[in-house]
Amino acid sequence: MSGHSALIVFTRYPQPGRAKTRLIPALGAEGAAELQRQMTRVTVGRAWSYCATTPSAILTIAYEGGDAALMRQWLGPLDFVEQGDGDLGQRLRRAALRAFGSGAGRVVIIGTDCPSLTEVGLAAAVTATQLHPVVFGPAGDGGYYLVALTHPSQVSLFDNIPWSTAAVLAASCDAARATGHEPALLATLPDVDEPADLPAAETALHAAETVSVIIPALNEAANLARLLPALNAAAPHEIIIADGGSTDETAAVTARFGARHVRTAKGRGAQMNAAAAIATGEFLLFLHADTDLPAAFPDIIRKTLMIPGTAAGAFTFRLREPFRGGGLIEKGVALRCLTRSLPYGDQGLFLRRSLFSALQGFPEYPILEDVAFVRRLRALGRIVTTPEAALTSSRRWQQRGMLSTFLRHQLILAGYAFGISPQRLAGWR
Repeated sequence: MSGHSALIVFTRYPQPGRAKTRLIPALGAEGAAELQRQMTRVTVGRAWSYCATTPSAILTIAYEGGDAALMRQWLGPLDFVEQGDGDLGQRLRRAALRAFGSGAGRVVIIGTDCPSLTEVGLAAAVTATQLHPVVFGPAGDGGYYLVALTHPSQVSLFDNIPWSTAAVLAASCDAARATGHEPALLATLPDVDEPADLPAAETALHAAETVSVIIPALNEAANLARLLPALNAAAPHEIIIADGGSTDETAAVTARFGARHVRTAKGRGAQMNAAAAIATGEFLLFLHADTDLPAAFPDIIRKTLMIPGTAAGAFTFRLREPFRGGGLIEKGVALRCLTRSLPYGDQGLFLRRSLFSALQGFPEYPILEDVAFVRRLRALGRIVTTPEAALTSSRRWQQRGMLSTFLRHQLILAGYAFGISPQRLAGWR
């Protein structure tokens, strides 16, 4: 099938009194608008993530209410178009024809009332269009949360549909069959329209904000005994210790503080990949055992990664133990992050699990796995360094000397830039 995939998100500017009006009796006007904001941020974030890792996919936000400037201020620098006048069918028809007219080979349209829809579901819809010209994602109330088309003539299935009733999907399937196409149906998901839908919405929105903390470790019992209580206080979704073969009390300390312990092959890249493979959070945070985070780190991660166009983030670099020359190191790291968008692993690197999976994880190098991975991330979107700081141990700088450590690091980076293998560079440390 020629042409790109056009992914169109239908949403409304969250103006109190006009957003999710059927939920106003239960939530109030402002509460209903806030729910609209949350569901839209989740949906648009996942849609952006899918498109960022799918070269043939282009994202557009079709909105009603507000204007393009307000939408951009709310959701960031995306492509916005007005839905225009008419009933839902007329607006869907208009959006699909516009996309086909721009060269799309398939058009996928979703709403924002189904926070259970993930990048996996979007990929399933596109895959289904390879065999079926029309695809629907059934909603639990008899409507649909997704429709995918492969030809402009199929927009006729938006005509004469009893919108906002339990007969929407059935009537739409009949309309597709009238064009000679048996539609494919994806998994049925709950959507959010009525007060009875709110418990499922709360569960789905909570899942969409979960943070999995992954810590590669090798004989880090002492650091973990200090770090894990602070992490637990922030209540992340889970903490996974990826143990590359410790001979100290790492496993016992991990169990004492309720974290998950997994034995892996030795090597930081391999350790982090193994832990990520079993993580279940929406967002992944890769953290060194000698680095302390701000108390509200899960909220900082959510706030940063919910902005479309943000591929990853890291915390501002600070040294925990002050020493002479430490301020120069901190300023140098800040300059590197500002000018090159290149934070390192000792700043606490975080990103969406879907992006991590799409990039197939860290390269399993003996050194510089974080540098190589961040460089790949930069091709997908912005790398944000938060104003909040992570405090990392000064031990290597103090033990080896600031100047000696700095020069050795620069030599290794120069060697990597000139194509020397990480395996050989590991002997330069």
